[in-house]
Amino acid sequence: MTLFRETSDVSVRPAVPGDETAIVAIQVEAWRRSHGELLGGAIDALDHDAMRGQWAAAVAAPPAGHRVLVACAGATVVGFASIAPVPATDPTSAPGGLLLALEVDPAHQQGGHGSRLLAAAVDLLREDGADQLLTWVLDGDTARAQFLSGAGLGPDDTVRELASGTLPDGTTRTVREHRWWATI
Repeated sequence: MTLFRETSDVSVRPAVPGDETAIVAIQVEAWRRSHGELLGGAIDALDHDAMRGQWAAAVAAPPAGHRVLVACAGATVVGFASIAPVPATDPTSAPGGLLLALEVDPAHQQGGHGSRLLAAAVDLLREDGADQLLTWVLDGDTARAQFLSGAGLGPDDTVRELASGTLPDGTTRTVREHRWWATI
């Protein structure tokens, strides 16, 4: 009798046209879970059709150096990452890469999908000559900070504020993000 050990069918691949619907669903649900309290009604106000159009364009005709990757469990898209080049500020140094987005469907978190996406993104950025990885983390996103810290990234004291909607009194809601980075 031969015993077979069951193996998981997990992978990371370049996004293809049609993946944008899953990407938007994952992005919205992940944001709702991670940032719902911080962003308030801004998540509910998102235009899903516009988001699908933007992701479809990013997948089908990305600007130079931009890429979208998806993590799959079998044939199901369960996460995604988006990367772009960051031009070197010093002409003698290699460019960096920017992790624009990395989200995993909350139902599939803790399964290694985020780590596989990050590793694939770093591999592609290295192939393009990048020597560092940059990304932004919202204040209070301890899960993302812990994940990135475990992957070797850390904050560099650069902070930015972004508008994230309008409060009931008419003032603009802002959120703070800290830049994280690592040499790759």
